[in-house]
Amino acid sequence: MTTGGLFITFEGIDGAGKSTHIEALAQAFQAQGRAVTLTREPGGTPLAEKLRAVVLNDAMDAMTEALLVFAARRDHLKQLIEPALADGAVVLCDRFTDASFAYQGAGRGFDLKLLSALERMVQAIPGGQGEVIRQPDLTIWFDLPASIAASRLALTRAPDKFEAQPLEFFTRVAAGYLQRMNVNAARFSRIDANASREDVWLQVLQSVQGRGWLA
Repeated sequence: MTTGGLFITFEGIDGAGKSTHIEALAQAFQAQGRAVTLTREPGGTPLAEKLRAVVLNDAMDAMTEALLVFAARRDHLKQLIEPALADGAVVLCDRFTDASFAYQGAGRGFDLKLLSALERMVQAIPGGQGEVIRQPDLTIWFDLPASIAASRLALTRAPDKFEAQPLEFFTRVAAGYLQRMNVNAARFSRIDANASREDVWLQVLQSVQGRGWLA
């Protein structure tokens, strides 16, 4: 099993059930002696959490939204993610750049080429032969029909501005995730999030074990 830093992201539309399983995966890694950093986007640092509150609650156009999300991401990378990976930790992040392509891109209709440009600028880090673009080692995508996710959300907390979007918005977001997976198939693990809680956890565990990262 690898002992170096690992960057694993959890993705999916609101209501897909990511939070339960990201905690369980953290415990599984900790049980094998790994240091784990649990974080989220937007957020993860004091500055990024302030930007999160603005993004989730204030009205703005798609470009402003995308710029704020990537500004939060830059601070998150510099202040938390990169130092943790350098220390050999397992970083488990609730959403990352795939969410920007799904929500701001597919959901809001923002230009995907501009999102790609922001991705290259914000996620550039020093590499062995010049700069590289930081991407997750594994992205676990909780694939759930938008109608089922909406019914789950209706039973929980008061929605933020994203959770309050109509069903058609989440259908576009889910399609955006599928498109992103098709372009980056090697790092994606697609989870059937409409299965039982136990089956979903088994899929998550197998996706990590299959890469030799957990016994």
